[in-house]
Amino acid sequence: MIDFTNAKEEMNSYKGSEKKKTLIYDNKRYLVKFPDPIRKKNKNISYINNAFSEYVGSNIFKLVGFETQNTILGVYKYNDKVKIVCACEDFTDKNHELYEFENLVLSSNPDKQIKTELKDILEVIENSKLLNKKDIIEKFWDMFVIDSLIGNPDRHNGNWGFLVNKQTNDIKFSPIFDCGSCLNPMLEDEELQKLTETELKNIAINCYSCFTQNNKKINYFLYIKSLKNENCNKAITRNFKKIDINEINNFLDNMDLISNVRKEFYKKIINLRYEILKKVFNVLN
Repeated sequence: MIDFTNAKEEMNSYKGSEKKKTLIYDNKRYLVKFPDPIRKKNKNISYINNAFSEYVGSNIFKLVGFETQNTILGVYKYNDKVKIVCACEDFTDKNHELYEFENLVLSSNPDKQIKTELKDILEVIENSKLLNKKDIIEKFWDMFVIDSLIGNPDRHNGNWGFLVNKQTNDIKFSPIFDCGSCLNPMLEDEELQKLTETELKNIAINCYSCFTQNNKKINYFLYIKSLKNENCNKAITRNFKKIDINEINNFLDNMDLISNVRKEFYKKIINLRYEILKKVFNVLN
């Protein structure tokens, strides 16, 4: 278990809602995310399980073959308390800079406000003169499919984007980052133990993307099962065979710090979603 307490600290320049520090560990820069403060009433948990969600979500992307931000679970001690943290390695350097999608939005149509409407987002990509549109659209839908597997409700315009080579001006889809809202971090272990199979299935199926269609959040699996979007269909065909559900289950079984109750919850909802993707893949192929 890595203890980040005595790691060298730098001024923090990272955005986002969580408490965080910028630390240097093993000569690498990390954004270290601390447990979120409780934001819901009548919750007994001492912290939200966002560190686990960040770590698991990122590693599932990596297991599927995505270029993904490296993450480490560890501890940080302060005020006589030990906090479980998730350290996220900074994938930028002096030659490579991250531009979130919202930066591209700001430079797009000045007469139109772009938020999370899917049509508008794709239109921004299509109209950009800077991007390899075919590659970016493919990777966008690849990300959408795996976000459905981990149930990520918060892939907003500030937590995906592009990595720019400042020397060559080459622009590519950035490594996947910021998965801390996936896998229902607000549910405490006591709640997980009480879930019925029907309730588990409802949680697995009723997960919504941050992206909207006609101003309504997109239900991942209703959208995927509709087969109406050819780019989404192609992304399922590209990615499903890369999902090794046994490898994901083994990864979860071998995690430290996390309770067996939470491990089983993760495995069950991910396996339920995997089976939906499998049926859609079989229809497409």
